[in-house]
Amino acid sequence: MDVGLSSLRSEAVGAMRTALVSAESLQLTLKTELSQEEQALTLTNSSLKESHKAGNEDLKEMLESNKESLKLEAMKRIVGLIAKGKNSSELFPAVVKNVASKNIELKKLVYVYLVRYAEEQQDLALLSISTFQRALKDPNQMIRASALRVLSSIRVPIIVPIMMLAIKEAAADLSPYVRKTSAHAIQKLYSLDPDQKEQLIEVIEKLLKDKSTLVAGSVVMAFEEVCPDRIDLIHKNYRKLCNLLVDVEEWGQVVIISMLTRYARTQFTSPWKEGAMFDENNEKTFYDSDSEEKKGRTEVKPYIMDPDHRLLLRNTKPLLQSRNTAVVMSVAQLYWHLAPKHEVNIVTKSLVRLLRSHREVQYIVLQNIATMSIQRKGMFEPFMKSFYVRSTDATHIKTLKLEILTNLANEANISTILREFQTYVKSQDKTFAAATIQAIGRCATNISEVTDTCLNGLVLLLSNRDETVVAESVVVIKKLLQTQPTQHSEIIKHMAKLFDNITVPMARASILWLMGEYCERVPKIAPDVLRKTAKTFTAEEDIVKLQIVNLAAKLYLTNSKQTKLLTQYILNLGKYDQNYDIRDRTRFIRQLIVPSEKSGALNKYARRILLAPKPAPVLESAFKDRDRFQLGTLSHSLNTKTTGYQELSDWPDVAPDQSVRNVEVIEPVKEWAPIVGKAKKPKSDKFYSDDEEEKEEEGSESSGSEDSSSSSSSSSSGEESGSESEEESSEESENTSSDGKRSSGSEKSSSESESEQKKKKKTKKAPQKKSKPTAADSDSDENGNGPVAQASSSSAESSSGSETDSEDDTDSDSLTAQKKKSDMKSKPKVEVKSKKEVSLLDLDDFSPAPSNTPKYSALSSSLLSDLEGLSLSNISSTMQVTTPSFGPVKTYELLHHMTGKGLSAKYHFPRQPCLYQPSMVAVQVILTNSSDHSLEKIHIGDRNPASLNIHCFNTIERLEPEASVTVSMGIDFSDSTQAANFQLCTKEDQFSVSIQPAVGELLMPSTVTEQDFCKEQSKLLGMNETSVTITMATANTSSQAISKQVLSVANVGVVSSSQNDFHRFAGRTVSSGALVLVSLELKEACTALLTINTEKSVMASMLLRDLKQALSQA
Repeated sequence: MDVGLSSLRSEAVGAMRTALVSAESLQLTLKTELSQEEQALTLTNSSLKESHKAGNEDLKEMLESNKESLKLEAMKRIVGLIAKGKNSSELFPAVVKNVASKNIELKKLVYVYLVRYAEEQQDLALLSISTFQRALKDPNQMIRASALRVLSSIRVPIIVPIMMLAIKEAAADLSPYVRKTSAHAIQKLYSLDPDQKEQLIEVIEKLLKDKSTLVAGSVVMAFEEVCPDRIDLIHKNYRKLCNLLVDVEEWGQVVIISMLTRYARTQFTSPWKEGAMFDENNEKTFYDSDSEEKKGRTEVKPYIMDPDHRLLLRNTKPLLQSRNTAVVMSVAQLYWHLAPKHEVNIVTKSLVRLLRSHREVQYIVLQNIATMSIQRKGMFEPFMKSFYVRSTDATHIKTLKLEILTNLANEANISTILREFQTYVKSQDKTFAAATIQAIGRCATNISEVTDTCLNGLVLLLSNRDETVVAESVVVIKKLLQTQPTQHSEIIKHMAKLFDNITVPMARASILWLMGEYCERVPKIAPDVLRKTAKTFTAEEDIVKLQIVNLAAKLYLTNSKQTKLLTQYILNLGKYDQNYDIRDRTRFIRQLIVPSEKSGALNKYARRILLAPKPAPVLESAFKDRDRFQLGTLSHSLNTKTTGYQELSDWPDVAPDQSVRNVEVIEPVKEWAPIVGKAKKPKSDKFYSDDEEEKEEEGSESSGSEDSSSSSSSSSSGEESGSESEEESSEESENTSSDGKRSSGSEKSSSESESEQKKKKKTKKAPQKKSKPTAADSDSDENGNGPVAQASSSSAESSSGSETDSEDDTDSDSLTAQKKKSDMKSKPKVEVKSKKEVSLLDLDDFSPAPSNTPKYSALSSSLLSDLEGLSLSNISSTMQVTTPSFGPVKTYELLHHMTGKGLSAKYHFPRQPCLYQPSMVAVQVILTNSSDHSLEKIHIGDRNPASLNIHCFNTIERLEPEASVTVSMGIDFSDSTQAANFQLCTKEDQFSVSIQPAVGELLMPSTVTEQDFCKEQSKLLGMNETSVTITMATANTSSQAISKQVLSVANVGVVSSSQNDFHRFAGRTVSSGALVLVSLELKEACTALLTINTEKSVMASMLLRDLKQALSQA
């Protein structure tokens, strides 16, 4: 081994000496040091790297300092680096440490950085998830939105449940900016985990109902991304989107218009029907004779546009003045695809205006105009000068303008257009000049009057010095001559003379084709051209060689005496050509034209094959077929179907039911309620007191009569107060849809509403027995649901009344007015009123459907003062403990009537002990038949998981149209908020539904003394105790407000306390009976210590979060 190494070393030394000797002989010197320039370059490169590292180290030090100003400056620099496209990912650990900073400006910049790099540094980002979750509850809306944005940028499947929860919470946020961010996050979550589609659709459905213009565009974008085929979600929001469209931000307008275009094509009939009269303004669109017109009138019904179709066109028209070119283009395509043909012209000026914009915008707009101008030349003909080519235009813009001018050409303007084309042919842009010659050819074929003129002009161009112009002229002339070959033999002779001077292969091939095709008309010239080409055969391009072989074959068949030897010579040359196409063509032609034993009978048909009459080529626009794509889309621009393109459906023959777009009474109630609370107090209370006296006279104190009377008073109090004056009656007719027959878009006159209210006054004065069904009917009509079964009228009213929190507030406002007035009455009446309230409370302990629930849904300051004046000393401590059963009952949707094919279901938790099993949570379900036919055999089917313990309601044999029924169920959730999934079945269908309880509904109130509470609390410390310091809203600092907020979240009992600053609540979990103790200690400056003691730590954390949110919000 050592010997081998030594020999190698000696060889290397010898080679080095040889190199040195040769270098000396060549007077070369080996440099041992770098030159000054090389040293400078090396130093520069190393200094850049060192300065970059030093800069990053400097930024790290600034981020780790204790001064907020240094951290803020460092983050500004880092965001600046990101904006310049520089990689700052190595600073991620230093940046992420500041995610919990209290400085809002710094936190915003940190979130900007995290959104950029969260996907790359997923592991480090996951460590900060708890911080992001806390930030989702931050008082600052920008921080909440940024936290959700970062959370949705961490693309790790393991945090999908956290993201889903965050999106659901953000969708219900008070800030529209946060709700907008949640709509953006929906798309990110869907791309990460498509299995979450169903839950995301629920969030989208909720956000679509949002009235904020900030949210509209984003949620429609999420809709288009997640479930573009769910048109049923748009029905109820269609009119709202149309009306909000003008105020939505620009890019949201583009998305909404695109979606509404697709929607309209599925919901309205075509305004373009041939032979149909457009009767909206009594205008005739027939161009036939009078006799035919009369026949048409008898046979064809006039077209009447759907009001919603007109609403869309009317509300998008102002957007043609938008400064955003994308919005204008969107409106233009909407009118093109949806508007009657005589209305489309209004988009013309707006599109022409866009041609003054940048060349990128011009390119897209001109493409769309080119497609439009093929079908409707009249639209853009008045603006023809706008499409004249300018010398500063780019080639692709020039070509498109040329295309449009060619489309607009007709007998009237062709002379002007040809004069313009003559100038374009002289352009220095050879591509554009060639395109102009093609355009002249198209004009010649389309307008027969100018065919000869165009041909003569093109022949003159053959003497042009520019080869490209000459070549293109030859190609176009060849196509034109095919239309009239007999008249233009002189042109063919002229082209043959130019053959030697033309070098462009395509032009030479075109001349040879013409010679071969019309060789019988130029019998003396064609053989001579073949002789010349035989000499240059080997030097020609492949396309020319093929045409030489074709010419030889045709001359062999027509003039074999002169060309037989020439043909054999050319076929022999082609036989050994390098290109296999030419070799194959030569062999084929030889077998076809030269008779032999092998060729058989084929050579008999050689003349018919080679000299068959060929159809003239049709010179068409390149944009002829592009109208199959929606205008303004990428597919239209590329002329090919791209990924994600959704085709416009054909117009339906019969318009679908337009009543699906009628908005239910939910939204009008929100507008109507504040008026009840303010302007209509006196009348509503007067009616209430009258109704109370009637009840005293009648002497009926059963729960059924009280429920019906309370429902009749609540429904008709608004009606009587509405008849106070003409102004109020008209206002009532606008805000409430008490007439079930009219749609939400139409309005009633004040006289109609007054007459209807007078009828209702009469029914109010009738005896109590007769007024019961009337009250139920009026209540059902007011809700827009038609007649409702009397047995479930109160429960149906409670469910519809408490469907949203805002409606609970409206009911409480009306009750506030009633209580104020009742306190101003005489004392005996006050006593009766208070007694009745207590008796109602007692009855409500055992009633399955608490119809008076909305009374406690919201407590205004006036109501609090009234309550303080009431004496409740006669109510027992047990009664105080069970007060949670009168908290606001929230109704949740179980099955939408569109999904359930007419069957809709809503549910709520009545907070009563379950009669079936103590470990079950009681659930009440309201089933409504919204279809036009009766439903049979409504029952509960399979459960998921199969071990789920559910006590089902009895099978409902038959549910009539527009009828409702309330049923009770029991579900054992096992102290978990996991949803109970099961199937709601009818005789024909099965629908998968799920009931998900809030954590507070898994509890039952417990009767505990203060001493026992403290004793049990001392046993549940350490891991069993969860606490947090919260900042309470000013309105929630009183004891009554605290009780109200706590009871709205959790079904717990109030524990009497000897200290004013301590509030205690106790309950047990329904399933396992574990004790849950809630205590709230008030501190200074609206702060409080919230503590929960229980063995169920997961439930404790969830309950703590809900209570914190309830107490911190006003």
